Amino acid sequence: MASFNLKINKKKYTVEADPNMPLLWALRDVIGLTGTKFGCGIAQCGACTVHLNGDAVRSCSLPISAVGDGEVVTIEGLSENGDHPVQKAWEEVDVMQCGYCQSGQIMSAAALLEKNPNPSDEEISSAMNGNICRCGTYVRIREAVKKAATLK
Repeated sequence: MASFNLKINKKKYTVEADPNMPLLWALRDVIGLTGTKFGCGIAQCGACTVHLNGDAVRSCSLPISAVGDGEVVTIEGLSENGDHPVQKAWEEVDVMQCGYCQSGQIMSAAALLEKNPNPSDEEISSAMNGNICRCGTYVRIREAVKKAATLK
């Protein structure tokens, strides 16, 4: 066990954990931030996507020891009231069906738009590749990303 000082959603947390514990489990089981979902455990589905220093990362395969003094943002920290442009666009376009993958989808889309405020269809597909939606709402996801770009 080791002690880790994490900065998550602009708050500081001290976590006692095995250095190899995935960030996902520290977020969900230790800190209690359950908006980030477990999907596959091998960084292939995107349900566990969070931001680390502004980049979309898969928290299921990122050891807590790799976070260092980086800033983590989860779906809970994206906005206080669910009013981030991506969240608003998701609602307006009615993207969700089952909703399980959506926190990861939204976090990937938000990271894309932070770096590229007006992405092409190809850039959206590339950035969202690896975020699996078992309900198949990919057309609405692309539409919502485009809508969010106009709301920023």
